[in-house]
Amino acid sequence: MKFMLIMRNSDEAIEATKDVDFDEIIAQMGQYNEELMKAGVLLAGEGLADADDNGFVVDFSAEPPLVTDGPYGETKELFNGFWILEVASKEEAVQWASKVPLGPGSKIEVRRVTDESDFDPDNEWIKKEAGWREEQAARAQQ
Repeated sequence: MKFMLIMRNSDEAIEATKDVDFDEIIAQMGQYNEELMKAGVLLAGEGLADADDNGFVVDFSAEPPLVTDGPYGETKELFNGFWILEVASKEEAVQWASKVPLGPGSKIEVRRVTDESDFDPDNEWIKKEAGWREEQAARAQQ
């Protein structure tokens, strides 16, 4: 089963890390990532730049959609990074999510990543999706 661990930080979490040496934060995350890799469960993971560094929101409440550049005024939490894990169960995903080296004001949202078994295999778009994935895999091997 694939799960996405989504790192969300509040203003409180961001403020709390201002007094922590950035190299220490990188070391803790690096150790966590290394543990995921050694366990063979890490498929992907990335951190994200601050919202004011080329970030924007597209709001589909209007026509045409409204684009707002970051930072975004009154945010309660920002999505700051993610990991995609391949694990045997939800319980294993919970165990890995509980080990992320974060402090107060931070949360990890965990969501199962859907796959083709979640959809009607006869749907024309699901069939196209399978073809696209094969094309991507072939390009990646070049």
